[in-house]
Order: sequence, then structure tokens, then C-alpha cells
Amino acid sequence: MELYYYSQLDKQQQKIYQVMKIGLESLSLSFDVQRVDGKELSDIFNKLKLDCPEIFYAPTFRYSYYEDSTLVKIKPEYLFDKNKIKEHQLAMRARVEKLARVVMDKSDWEKEQYIHDFICENVTYDKLKKQYSHEILGPLGQGVGVCEGIAKSVKILCDQLSIPCIVVISENNPDKNIKYRHAWNVIRINGVWYHLDATFDNTLGKKEVRYDYFNLDDKSIFKDHEALIYKAPGCNEDSHFYYKEKKLSFTKLEDVAKRCQQAIKKGKVLTFHWRGGYLTKAVMEELLQIIAGAAKEKDRHSQISINWQQAVIRVKFMEEQIENSVKMEDAYEEENEAALI
Repeated sequence: MELYYYSQLDKQQQKIYQVMKIGLESLSLSFDVQRVDGKELSDIFNKLKLDCPEIFYAPTFRYSYYEDSTLVKIKPEYLFDKNKIKEHQLAMRARVEKLARVVMDKSDWEKEQYIHDFICENVTYDKLKKQYSHEILGPLGQGVGVCEGIAKSVKILCDQLSIPCIVVISENNPDKNIKYRHAWNVIRINGVWYHLDATFDNTLGKKEVRYDYFNLDDKSIFKDHEALIYKAPGCNEDSHFYYKEKKLSFTKLEDVAKRCQQAIKKGKVLTFHWRGGYLTKAVMEELLQIIAGAAKEKDRHSQISINWQQAVIRVKFMEEQIENSVKMEDAYEEENEAALI
């Protein structure tokens, strides 16, 4: 298990973290830690919860202290009573083991894809934002979750499969209409760190599983994600980016034309990534012309959706003309709308 945030703390903070961990795991009603200010306590508690998604039953805590004391009394707020927590723990452990067993002998990249696809195919974004949706209990127990619960679920499955994985969190940004903090994962595959945002792919993939946010480098992820609250390892490569790995990342217009023809012939949807320079309006117009030309040749019409920030284009070829055949996609916008309902 990757206790990444623990390793970033100083000795005093690590001691507090350890006492908190023992107290929460033993379901103590209260325990004492060394006195630090409330913000630092919250910070250590949050980092513990990000490192240990199996502590899903204590979303927050209260604390008190005497003015002249060197200790602070922590009182965790538990979601359930002791017996119910133990029941849920057993169920979660069994669920995680069962899900992981299927891919035990696969490569790390295949394990990662399996976890990602499980989230995209089996978890619905929780528009009501129930409390357990922020924990693994939502996605793995109820089939619903918000970004934090989804990222923690990805981590606990990675932990079970011995893949180093961190839950990272970015700040909100009201100026850009980003109303909430967002969580996703940084994951190490073959010794290299990448960003994996299963929530954004889940939000985009209403008709099929999407991989727009599968193993991005820092440069790509921060095109449409805010800066991180806590520092994470640098992600400086995109060699295992999904569309690259599957040879669906194109640099030439003729490659796009060729793959459009193949998709029409096979009756399949084509989702591809463009990396032949910046996706400017002029480049996009050229791509749209090529797609429309390939469709016309076979007496088809194209329905196109564009994730402009990540330069990912989804094309569905249809026999009948439909209105609004070009649509812009924005996973952030949809997540924020969902969260407001």
C-alpha cells in the first residue's frame, strides 16, 4: 500500500497520523494526540484518509483541549455504529478481493484498465452527493459516487493489486465556474507516474467507455484541471496514454481519413486523439472536412463530439442526418452541474 502522504509529513505530524490511524482502526470514541492547531490536525486527518481509503466510516472529527494542555482530544464522527462498521468492513474487503482476483496475473497496465473500466461501467455519478459517495462505500457498495469516492476506490483496488497509487485533490476555481474541489489519481505504471481521472472518463462515457484521461502527463492534465492542493510526484511522460498505446493518437490527416473509412466499414464508433500540433480552429475544420468527406463517400452522416482541451474526438457514422452533429464536451461542466442538482 502506498502511504504517500505519510512519507511527506515531518516526525511530529507522522506521530499524530499514526495515533489517528490506530484510533480510527480500533473504532475508539476518542484519543489524545500532540497539540497542534486545528488546520494542521485537519490536514493530517485528510492525508490519512487519502492514504487509507479502507477508513471509510469516519468522514470527519471534532476536537477539544484545555488551555494549558499539550494534548488535544480527538473525537471521530462515525457514519455507523461499531457493529455496522464491522459488517461494512467485511463486505468491502470481500468486494475488493473479488474484483482484484480477476486480473491478478495481468500486466499493471491491464490491471489499471480493468479498474478504470469497472468504474466507468458500474458507477453512476451521485447527483445528490450522499455522504458515503465520498468514500469507497459509494462506488464499491452502492454503485454511486462522487470524484473523491471514485478516486479512493481506484486506489484501494490498486493497493490490492500492488500498483503504487495516490489520490490527488485540486482546488475549486469560481472564476472558471469550477465550484468544487476535484479528486483523481496519480498512478505508477512500469516505474513511471501518470494521471488517471476515472471520474472525467465516467462523465464523458455515456455511450461507451472513454479514455481521454487515462495516463496523462502533467502538461495534458492541467489543461483542464486546477493546481493540486498537496504536492504529488511529477508525471513527465505520456508513453502509456491510452490512445497512444492503442494506436489511436494521430499526427497526420491521412491517418484520420483511413481510420474513418475503417470505422464506417466495420460499423464502429471512432474515438481518437489528435497530436499533430495544437488543435486550433483551422486544424479542427480540416479534421471535420476529412470526417465529413469519408462519411459522404459511403453515404453516411457523422455525429461528432469534441473534448477540445484533451484533443480527443469521437465520431459516430450514421445513415440518417441528425441535428447538432458537432458537440463540445466538458467533463468538468457536467460534474459541476451534477453536483448542483
